[in-house]
Amino acid sequence: MRKVLNFFLIIFYSIFIAGLYGILHDQITYSISNEYYTLFKFEQFGINNWNLSNERLKVGIIGYLATWWVGLILGVIYAIISLFHDSKKTLKITLNSIFLNIGITFIFGILGFIYGFLFLNAEKINWYIPEQTENIQSFINVGSIHNFGYIGGFVGLIFGIYFMNRNLRKTVA
Repeated sequence: MRKVLNFFLIIFYSIFIAGLYGILHDQITYSISNEYYTLFKFEQFGINNWNLSNERLKVGIIGYLATWWVGLILGVIYAIISLFHDSKKTLKITLNSIFLNIGITFIFGILGFIYGFLFLNAEKINWYIPEQTENIQSFINVGSIHNFGYIGGFVGLIFGIYFMNRNLRKTVA
């Protein structure tokens, strides 16, 4: 019974943590380029049709919608792995793995900003940039942060799985 409870708790916590990360992440990147949201993401997510006037609220909703499903995928993977371990520590160690995953994702986001700042410009990319964008470089930097974040989520999963298995290997069922 404990394994089943852990399975669903891991998925729930993973979705919750990923969603919270997305909200905070997008608040930060909105501060770097509000145009990335007002000219691109608001349209992409159709959030202007929601009759919300607060842009920060819209950004938070987009952050959640863009990341909860990543948390679901990661949570299912971590939850399946947890089934092979029988320990009272499984939930705690798995949550630490999820936080490690998020930390690595955050670091990749910083790397994405640096990469965008140093190596990307409008002439070097073939991205959609709305014509009315005034600060194109900031728009590109935020796009790079987002792209690197998804890569970081995958790399973080690899490290999270390693961390989880390393700390639970003595408790294999």
